[in-house]
Amino acid sequence: MTIMGRNSGEKTLKEAITLSLESLRLKDKYLENMVAVRWEELVGRMIASRTSEIYVSNKKLYLRLSSAPLKQELIQGKQRIIDLVNENMEEVVLSEVIFL
Repeated sequence: MTIMGRNSGEKTLKEAITLSLESLRLKDKYLENMVAVRWEELVGRMIASRTSEIYVSNKKLYLRLSSAPLKQELIQGKQRIIDLVNENMEEVVLSEVIFL
């Protein structure tokens, strides 16, 4: 689907939305919220079901888990979580993971 611009030619709907978010300075906040919304899709049902709190602020992912062994395992794999999220979101959304 494309949207005709007056002087800029055609744009895809994705491009138009991205430009709108950038012009309103909402893109980073949108991407941060999308991490929480897509958490189960990103890490799977087992990890998502043991996640009691999740939010992103200033490129930092804050997680509270209900399983101590899982928390220890994820602490060791922090960089893997960062890489997985950034790759899936096609943007650098995270730079750090903090466990609460």
